[in-house]
Amino acid sequence: MQWLNELLFGTGVGHSILLVAVTIALGIWLGKVKIFGVSLGVTFVLFVGIILGHFGMHLNHDVQHFFKEFGLILFVYSVGMQVGPGFFSSLRKGGLMLNMLAVGVVSLGVVTSIVLHFVTGLPMSTMVGILSGAVTNTPGLGAAEQTLHDLTGASDPTITLGYAVAYPLGVVGIITSMLIIRAIFRINMDREKEVLDHLEQEDETQAMALSLVVKNPAVFSKTLGEVHQLLKKHDYVISRTMDSRTNNISPAHSDTVLHEDDRIFVITNPQNAPMIINFIGTEVQMDRKQWIPNETNLISRRFIVTKSELNGRKLGSLQLRKLHGMNVTRVNRAGVEMVASASLPLQVGDRITVVGSEVGMQKVEELIGNSVKRLNEPNLIAIFVGIGLGILLGSIPIILPGIPQPVKLGLAGGPLVVAILLSRFGYRYKLVTYTTPSANLMLREVGIAIFLACVGIGAGDGFVDTIVNKGGFTWVGYGILITLLPLLIIGFIARKGCKVNFLTLMGLMAGSMTDPPALAYATNTGNHDSSAVGYATVYPLTMFLRVLTAQLLILFFCS
Repeated sequence: MQWLNELLFGTGVGHSILLVAVTIALGIWLGKVKIFGVSLGVTFVLFVGIILGHFGMHLNHDVQHFFKEFGLILFVYSVGMQVGPGFFSSLRKGGLMLNMLAVGVVSLGVVTSIVLHFVTGLPMSTMVGILSGAVTNTPGLGAAEQTLHDLTGASDPTITLGYAVAYPLGVVGIITSMLIIRAIFRINMDREKEVLDHLEQEDETQAMALSLVVKNPAVFSKTLGEVHQLLKKHDYVISRTMDSRTNNISPAHSDTVLHEDDRIFVITNPQNAPMIINFIGTEVQMDRKQWIPNETNLISRRFIVTKSELNGRKLGSLQLRKLHGMNVTRVNRAGVEMVASASLPLQVGDRITVVGSEVGMQKVEELIGNSVKRLNEPNLIAIFVGIGLGILLGSIPIILPGIPQPVKLGLAGGPLVVAILLSRFGYRYKLVTYTTPSANLMLREVGIAIFLACVGIGAGDGFVDTIVNKGGFTWVGYGILITLLPLLIIGFIARKGCKVNFLTLMGLMAGSMTDPPALAYATNTGNHDSSAVGYATVYPLTMFLRVLTAQLLILFFCS
């Protein structure tokens, strides 16, 4: 039975993998238990690891180090791939304001930690651990540990211990701050939903359909190609036309001639709609079904772009209208409807709406791919190229004035930045970065579970002693201050000064703390996707700042 004893209590690779697997399985199972409607989810893996570590379970040092770092890389890279496509667009308009408010939350948290460091005399390494737990940011914890090890050549277990004792009330504190803001401003949730629904109807980026009657003499007897030249600075697509003399409906072509009282079906956005209406004539109310009468062979279908060779190609280069008589009216990307302009670059995973004949549809399907099975195949090249580039970027020393040691984005920040950039601009280099939501979620959850298991097992030895004999109970209080003060101050400013909708504000508060359990509470409470949008808007920048500030605090105060 020596083999069994070695497997269960030894230090070999098999023992380490088995211990990590058991820790993750138990942690995820126990993490489903809800307390006051909130569950810790995968984060409970950390506490199971601490318990097992406390009772003498240990990992092989090399295996632990590899698992911990690789798990962290998988997690942050998957997060970057998920939020990257919408990151830059979120910085426009209200997104910029939300991100500035999130920067305020991060900054106030750092300032509170520095003040507590000087007032209490607690080492900054421990305080950074408490800060990471109070704001529920695991990559910040990993970045702090790595930076301290690079700086001193040694590890400080109190970083992880501080994180572990502050984390549970960090989750509760975020939700509590939402309740306090709601009570202070006496917020009516139904009213907040009505305001958001009204704003969504006025969204200037969403595609919309118009039925227009040709009344402007300036376009009489002109072809659609000539009209396009006059309106080429505006995003729109003319899908179908109705001849006023015969009432026949046909797909729009560049040589189609417009006559007085002809009708056209246009796809554009609210920003360009007034100009299009005024130039063509007047708007008329027609149901979309009226534009596809039963007696014609004109149909509308959606296809998924699945051929990798189309990644990055402009829609106009396909020449679907010229070669096959087909019109692409809309492109849906990540749930957002866009006007199908000729200059729009396609990405694998886009869903395009096409209008035309049955024969033409077959040609379009052959050209586009439309193979859901192909989308389910993972694009491993993009994933590992991105991880490699992320590690390279994270290893580059950045010299900042006044800091004794160069700053690095590290194994957390580097892959995150590269993932955001590749998911947004990878198509320009023919790199297919599309990953199904389920595959992305799998990578993310596996990565964070492995990381938390290794961190917990490593911190388990001495955890109870820290709580009982080394002031760990006071660390909980420090964590509560770091959680509540920034959120309440910025929450008040956002609501009172910036007039941020409360449903969006809840997403902002959860995102500025990078906390999925708080987001789950916000979405369940508000029953509106605006909380998730607010969360995703601020998450990438917040994640980057959490990783960076954790390193800066270690470099400034521990060198």
